[in-house]
Amino acid sequence: MNTRNILGAIAAIAATLWSPVAPAADYPSRPIEIVVPSSAGGGTDVMARLFAEAAKKSVPQPLVVTNKPGAGGGIGMTEVQRAPADGYKIGVLISELAIIPHLGMTKVTTADFIAVARLNGDPGLIAVRADSPWQSIDDLLAAARKQDGAVSMGNAGTGTIWHLAAAAVEQKTRVRFNHVPYQGAAPSVLALAGGHVDAIVVSPAEIGSHVAAGKVRVLVSMAEGRLAAPYDKVATFKEKGVDLVLGTWRGLGVPAGTPPEVVRYLREAARKTSEDPAFREALTKANLQPAYMDGEQFQAFMNSQSTYFKSLLATVEIKK
Repeated sequence: MNTRNILGAIAAIAATLWSPVAPAADYPSRPIEIVVPSSAGGGTDVMARLFAEAAKKSVPQPLVVTNKPGAGGGIGMTEVQRAPADGYKIGVLISELAIIPHLGMTKVTTADFIAVARLNGDPGLIAVRADSPWQSIDDLLAAARKQDGAVSMGNAGTGTIWHLAAAAVEQKTRVRFNHVPYQGAAPSVLALAGGHVDAIVVSPAEIGSHVAAGKVRVLVSMAEGRLAAPYDKVATFKEKGVDLVLGTWRGLGVPAGTPPEVVRYLREAARKTSEDPAFREALTKANLQPAYMDGEQFQAFMNSQSTYFKSLLATVEIKK
């Protein structure tokens, strides 16, 4: 091998070593869109934007976040499902994907996507305004028991995980709320702060800044155990003798039929990004719990969640 060939080989090896993620043919050769199936400002949106920023270290093309809220996430996820299977439109897949098909709100199911990775998982919270007369979940439930619909309960939209969580609370505690849907979690939080609803079901990420500002009080958590500060003093439903554990999850997926080499590329990029200390720290600061699962695990998890929620919905009355 002559000197020119040796130098060429060294350059090729160096390029491979310095490449953040092994290339999939010429992918990606242009910006990649990440579709968030909910409104701007909510936990799903925050997670997607943190990921897009952190992934710059692994992906040479920009990741552009767009919001497509509506139908419990069905509008945004359907757009991704119908997109060309080329890896240039990635969907943020949320827990509602395992719910809304069973409500007849969409025909899109977990089988329509190839999972890239799960990035986050959070429990549900019930929150009220700081000036609310209800100091505990017992107070709120007592008020709800006095008259069906006396307590208005906001949620992120009909068929969303937080709507279903509120319906599950009704089932477990024998109360009836006046359910008020919004176009995403962020609008429901603003509605609570503005006095338009009495309470909301929401995740820690979506309520965190309002809790820190002293405008909102969290009454109960749907977690297995106590959460970290600032929610460490919040009781769980299980502590109250109510067997209810529910939460949201968020990850990435691409349309079924996406080339295997593109899927491998995206999964590797997601893995590297999920391991980035700066990304994990940013998630934690945003009250988003890091909960990584690789593509295969996430696919199986989504399928099991679909089975679970189908069974749960058979026992919970939800007015569509």
